[in-house]
Amino acid sequence: MRALIVGCGYVGLPLGEELAKRGHKVFGLRRSASADGELKAAGIAPIHADITKPETLASLPTDFDWVVNCAASGGGGVEDYRRLYLEGTRNFIEWLSSSPPQKYVYTSSTSVYGQDDGSLVAESDPVVPPTETGRVLVETENLLRAATAEKNFPAVVLRVAGIYGPDRGFWLRQFLKNEASIEGKGDRFLNMIHRDDVVGCIIAALLNAQPGEVYNAVDDEPVSQFDFFTWLASQLRKEMPPSVPADPGRRRGVTNKRVSNGRLKQELAYRFKYPTFRDGYTVELQHRAR
Repeated sequence: MRALIVGCGYVGLPLGEELAKRGHKVFGLRRSASADGELKAAGIAPIHADITKPETLASLPTDFDWVVNCAASGGGGVEDYRRLYLEGTRNFIEWLSSSPPQKYVYTSSTSVYGQDDGSLVAESDPVVPPTETGRVLVETENLLRAATAEKNFPAVVLRVAGIYGPDRGFWLRQFLKNEASIEGKGDRFLNMIHRDDVVGCIIAALLNAQPGEVYNAVDDEPVSQFDFFTWLASQLRKEMPPSVPADPGRRRGVTNKRVSNGRLKQELAYRFKYPTFRDGYTVELQHRAR
C-alpha cells in the first residue's frame, strides 16, 4: 500500500516506521523540511505542504491507498484548532476528492464527550463537549461523516484518549515535578492510551474499519485520579500529592467519564500491547530508571 501520514510527529513518525517495516511505501507530510532526516531514517519519504493552505497541496500526488491525518495543534487555541482540524480537513477532502484513498483515518479526541458524572460512554453516546476546541473537533467529525455519506469519502474517526509514552505523560510529569494535586476526593476518571497502542489502533482501523464509523482508542481501564496517584506513588516511593478543593471555576470544561473501547476491540480485533496504565507506565518508569 501507498500510505500518506499527515503530521509525522509523536504518533505519526512511529506509525510510518511501523508501516514501512511491514512493507508499505510510506510518505510523511510536514510543513517544513526540518525533520526530513528523521523521516528518512524511519523509512518515510518526506513531502511538504501546509494543509491549512490548499494551494500548497495542489502539486502533490494523490495516488495513496491509505491516508492518516494525525496532525496535532501543539496546544493551540480555538482558532488554531479551526484552521488545522476543520479547515485543514476540508482542504484535504477537496484535494483528494478526484482520487480518494481506500481508507482515510482521522484522529479526533475523547474530549468530544462532555459527560461529567463518571458514566461509561461509548461511540453511540451524545457528544456535547464543554469547550470550544472540543466543539471544533465535533464539527470536523461531522464534516468527515458528511463527506462519507455524500461523496463516498472513506473516512474513519478514532477518538483518542490522553496519550502517554516515551517522554510524554502529563500526570507523571506533574507528579515528578511535585506539581500534581488531587482534586477533592480524587474520584474523577482519567482515560489514557499508550503511544504504541495509538499506532496499533490506527493500523487496525486501516485494515479493518468500515468507512463512516467511529471508534474510541483508549485502554481497558479508566482509573480515578486518586487510584492513579496511589499506584504511581507506590512505584516511585514518593508521597501522595496533596488534596485540594475542587475549584468550580477551574473545572469549567473538565469532564468525568469512563470511555469504552469495546467496539474497537470487537470490530477491529485489536489487542492492546498495554491494556492498562499499569502495564504502560511500568515500562516507561523502567526506561526512566536506566
